[in-house]
Amino acid sequence: MRFIVKDGQLLPDLTHADSLPISHIPTIPQPPPNPLFTYNPDLQMLLSGKQLLLDDIPFPLAEIQTHYQKGYITYRKGISKNGNKLICTRCGNKDPQKFASFFCSRCGEQCHYCRHCLMMGRISECTPLIGWNGTVPVTQLPGNIMAWEGTLSEGQLIASLHVVEAIMQNREHLIWAVCGAGKTEVLFAGIEAAIKARKRICIATPRTDVVLELTPRLKAAFPELTIASLYGGSEDRHLFASLTIATTHQLLRFYDAFDAIILDEVDAFPYTVEDSLQYAAVQARKPTSAMIYLTATPSEKWQRECRTGKRTFTTIPARFHRHPLPVPEFTWCGNWQKRLKKDKLPTNVLRWVLERIQASKQVLLFFPHIPLMEKALEILRHINPEMETVHAEDPDRKNKVQRMRDKKIPVLLTTTILERGVTFPNIDVAVVGAEDPIFTESALVQIAGRAGRSKAHPDGVVTFFHYGKTEEMQKARRQIVSMNREGIKKGLLDS
Repeated sequence: MRFIVKDGQLLPDLTHADSLPISHIPTIPQPPPNPLFTYNPDLQMLLSGKQLLLDDIPFPLAEIQTHYQKGYITYRKGISKNGNKLICTRCGNKDPQKFASFFCSRCGEQCHYCRHCLMMGRISECTPLIGWNGTVPVTQLPGNIMAWEGTLSEGQLIASLHVVEAIMQNREHLIWAVCGAGKTEVLFAGIEAAIKARKRICIATPRTDVVLELTPRLKAAFPELTIASLYGGSEDRHLFASLTIATTHQLLRFYDAFDAIILDEVDAFPYTVEDSLQYAAVQARKPTSAMIYLTATPSEKWQRECRTGKRTFTTIPARFHRHPLPVPEFTWCGNWQKRLKKDKLPTNVLRWVLERIQASKQVLLFFPHIPLMEKALEILRHINPEMETVHAEDPDRKNKVQRMRDKKIPVLLTTTILERGVTFPNIDVAVVGAEDPIFTESALVQIAGRAGRSKAHPDGVVTFFHYGKTEEMQKARRQIVSMNREGIKKGLLDS
């Protein structure tokens, strides 16, 4: 689109000689809201707390422009410039290699666009980001906000109180909770307090799998509350809700939206490696807001900040069932990759798997790379043909995970895709090739956390088969042992 500035307003204009793409206009004027104007409440619901492209808005440009001129809609530059450097307003991308140009039919010029967030719709130099400048929609509070009637463990209760305090006082806080501690239930009181105070709250997580798992649990706990569940292809894309559950990628559509963001799995890929997702989380917050971080495996930097008092945090060092975390056993298995090339697996790995099959115990068996895992499956299926593999690109991934839950798969070989976000009630866990660099301290702690999660089966076995111990393996075991010691010290464990 091309615009001109006239009488203190931005006007779309494709014919005027002085018209410019929006990114070339030095300052975007913003008319004040006209209290006599009757705005469209559907536009209000759609745009409140958002930054959307014209293509995302199912209303004619004329209506959008009228709302802008009456002060109820904002236009922001999709791409801004700092000297000759391009910056994507939506995702924060500044890398010149992640911009490209094309001849644009909308502005009639060679136009740069951001390749980094292209999957959210193309944003270019002539693309405005459109938001709402009026009052936020008023949602009706249900008579009974929370229906959950469960009880929290002592460790959960302390963390829950700290979540409530942080949300109500607009502070940042880290909940460092062991795998299986019941982090979701710890959030319930904070969510209820936020909704009562008419705060808008978002639970964000890096992975769609976790959104899909959290959504029914939150809807069961807050059955009368409107909850938006956002991920790629979600039907709730335009739903205004007091509680939103979203992938961190979906936060790119929000701007100045939430009074509190609960960021789950803050240590997980891709959030940790994509600056744009961290940028999106900051943009989605209101200037005065709370940020709650949840993780079982904070980075070394965050652990250091916790120890030195630079970061406020609460630990939940024990699971709700009061049994200690399974401590990984280190088992040397020789040059297992060399044996695989000869269509063999180490004897102790085969024996470990066979013992569990004979005991009717399900197994998660982790491998560092897909080709090695597929090769191992060929060998292991001689023991039991019902074994399966799963990885990130597997089109049947969700079905296989469900079949594992239904106990139809005895042994599931997997990459790190199942290191977190899945719960199987009674499994033992092993890593083949735990020395591989892909198995970081965080990954290994999460993998160990798959075992012993259920109250009925709290004593799962975790084995790291290796061709040489690594520092990451040692740090993972030390972290698990340290949490067990803290749990004993705080009286949160029975043994």
